[in-house]
Amino acid sequence: MAASSSLKQRSQFLCVLVFVIFVLSRTVYSDDEEDNLLQGLNSFRTSANIPAFTKSDNAHCVAKKIADDMDDDKHPCTNPGSSSGSEAGRLSDYPKAVSKCNIDNNTTSDVVVLPVCVPHLVPTLVLTNFTRTHYSRYINDSSFTGIGLSSEDDWMVAVLVSNTPTGSLASGANSYGKSGLSHYMVFLLLGLVVRLNFV
Repeated sequence: MAASSSLKQRSQFLCVLVFVIFVLSRTVYSDDEEDNLLQGLNSFRTSANIPAFTKSDNAHCVAKKIADDMDDDKHPCTNPGSSSGSEAGRLSDYPKAVSKCNIDNNTTSDVVVLPVCVPHLVPTLVLTNFTRTHYSRYINDSSFTGIGLSSEDDWMVAVLVSNTPTGSLASGANSYGKSGLSHYMVFLLLGLVVRLNFV
C-alpha cells in the first residue's frame, strides 16, 4: 500500500515537473521570438541609416497586455492573406492596457500599435509582415525610437514609441482621458492587421 502511495506521489511530481518545464520553455521561446524580431527590425533600420530601436519597458507592457487579449481563443488567426480595417477593432483594449501599465495618458498620442497574425509565427514571415507591407512606413520612421514586442499564439504585437513627450509612454497616472482616446483611435485605424497568405 505504501509503495502504491509513493508511486502515485512520484507520478504527480513528474507531471508537475513536466508542466513547469513546458511553461518555462514556452516563455523562453517567446522571448527568443521577440529578440529575433527586434534584431531583424533593427537590421532593416540600420540598412536604411536609421538608428536602431531601443527596448521600452512600458511599450513592452502595453504590447503584452494587447497580445494577451488577442490570443487565438478570442481572436483566431483565420483567413490568412486578407487585410481588413475591421481587424483594428480588436485593439479596443488599448486604453485598458495603458491603464494597467500605469502610463501617463498625456504620453500616448504619438504611439503606433502594429498587430500581425502569422500562423505559427514563422520568424521570416513575421519580419516580412513588418518590413514589406504598409507597416514599413512606421518601421522606417526615425521619429519612432523605442519598441515593445509581445506574442501570443499566432499574434505578434509591436508598440512603437516616439521621441516626443506625447509619444513616450512615460509612467504616470493610470487614467485614460478623452484626449488620449481620440488620438488613440487615429492610430488604431492606421494599425491594420497584416496577414500573410500561406497558400
